[in-house]
Amino acid sequence: MAEKKDYYEVLGVARGATADEIKKAYRKLAIQYHPDKNPGNKAAEERFKEASEAYEVLSDDKKRQQYDQFGHAAFGAGRGAGAGGFSGFGGGIDLEEALRTFMGATGGGGSIFENFFGGGGRARNPNAPQAGADLRFDLEIDFEEAVLGSHREIRLNVNETCAHCKGSGAEPGTGRHQCKTCHGSGQVVSGGGFIQFRQTCPACHGAGEVVDKPCKECHGQGLVKNRRTIDVKIPSGVETGSRLRIAGKGEGGLRGGPAGDLYIVLHVREHEFFKRSDLDIICEVPVPFHIAALGGEVSVPTIHGRATMKIPAGAESGKILRMRGKGIASSRYGAGDHLIVVKIEVPQNLSGKEKKALQEAAAMINEKNYPLMQNMQKAADRFYEHKRVLEK
Repeated sequence: MAEKKDYYEVLGVARGATADEIKKAYRKLAIQYHPDKNPGNKAAEERFKEASEAYEVLSDDKKRQQYDQFGHAAFGAGRGAGAGGFSGFGGGIDLEEALRTFMGATGGGGSIFENFFGGGGRARNPNAPQAGADLRFDLEIDFEEAVLGSHREIRLNVNETCAHCKGSGAEPGTGRHQCKTCHGSGQVVSGGGFIQFRQTCPACHGAGEVVDKPCKECHGQGLVKNRRTIDVKIPSGVETGSRLRIAGKGEGGLRGGPAGDLYIVLHVREHEFFKRSDLDIICEVPVPFHIAALGGEVSVPTIHGRATMKIPAGAESGKILRMRGKGIASSRYGAGDHLIVVKIEVPQNLSGKEKKALQEAAAMINEKNYPLMQNMQKAADRFYEHKRVLEK
């Protein structure tokens, strides 16, 4: 078995990281590698499990202290706290199940011993209950709905189990008889000798049985198309690509089989002012030039309402200020932050009196009040000095 990674390395934090830094690092990894965002990606699933195991230990002061002192040995035989793990063949591994999984991956079915010693390869009963198909519905939502959560009603046409025949395809009171063409197997065999071909029975279409009298509502199909209205709850924090699963709202099953599931794939419209990064909200806030120079307070819009933000004296355009806990709230990962990007605004449409007052104030300011301009001039002077040396 491969050696377990250091928990701090898994989360990408220093050993002296604070609880908030550990939490934020885990939240970022959990969002990036969550199975719902990476369906079928085994590597992402393993990264998610590693991050969750590391966070479980490092977020607990007592477990973290034990880990810092003894490493993975603190939890016994290299197993993380709460991790499944296994030791030898006595740790809950079922050999039959493991081999069955292997055979399933290679095309076998049933028990491994059936596949090796005969009895395998039995055809599926064509008349057994059949589960309905899963459905996908793409839903475009506003930015506000994604960050705050909402309810939506969607309407879609769905093949539902016929209520008249309960999905059997036969008119109530009538029955089915075995197909005479395939003798109930659902397949017909042609050819002879060493070469034989199997194909779906053309008479019963693989069902193995023929309906005596087709249902008058579904015409023997077992399904009828209906328009369905579904209430969808959109949780806060979703983003483009998020999938919502609604169990039992897919297509209806046949012959008593369960209905499939409905998967709603979300697409979030961009907002004209707010941007997001994971659970953080980012926005540019115009700051009057005199407040940027002297310091003061400005009113800042957040997704939860307006808030007051202190601007430090000497704030420059592009400076980022943070309002903790004012971002997107998540029951699983906590709340993100609201990040303000300062954008200094120069006054427009000044009157004559206002211009004169501004000129008088500007006259009292000199170069030492503009360190960025001084640095630029010094850098330019060094360049021109070097240029003169090269030209000699």
